Amino acid sequence: MLQLPPTTVLLPIDMQQAFDDPAFPRRCNPDCDRKGLALLDAWRERGMPIIHVRHDSVEPGSKLSPAAPGNAFRLGFGPQGDEPLVAKSVNASFIGTDLDLRLRRLGATAVVAFGITTDQCVSTTVRVGSNLGWRMIVAGDACSCFDMPGLDGTVIPAETVQAVHLATLAAEFATVASTDAIIGALG
Repeated sequence: MLQLPPTTVLLPIDMQQAFDDPAFPRRCNPDCDRKGLALLDAWRERGMPIIHVRHDSVEPGSKLSPAAPGNAFRLGFGPQGDEPLVAKSVNASFIGTDLDLRLRRLGATAVVAFGITTDQCVSTTVRVGSNLGWRMIVAGDACSCFDMPGLDGTVIPAETVQAVHLATLAAEFATVASTDAIIGALG
């Protein structure tokens, strides 16, 4: 049974408006936002630590660049009060940021991650976090990703991409659990 101490930090990753742009392929998991907001509500109700992650792209013309409207958080996902924000420019939230130091200063014992996209920034952050020694938990039903072009020209459905990445994370890098199980484990 999943148990999470009050020193478990919630890490919403890249919950940004750019991912609604119609230029992106079809995305899976229409419940991603609802589940993510439920996690944020549970953490805030308990006064538990949250560190928000935002992708500030340095790629020319990126919809996620700080100057682009898509860089803004999705409705309800921005920091509230004194909740900290970590801005990153690569996939892993630990690379080129002070996330590891912030977690240590909070006395964190575990990290619950969710966000967009499962196969890129969520997965990379979880893998690096695990390699740094953090107990990583992924709220699988609060993550989402896009259809992906296969090497043979076919389209790999987003649901398949999601399932494979969550399974890979669960095999070696993290506990993957539902939002309900995670909230239930908070006591």
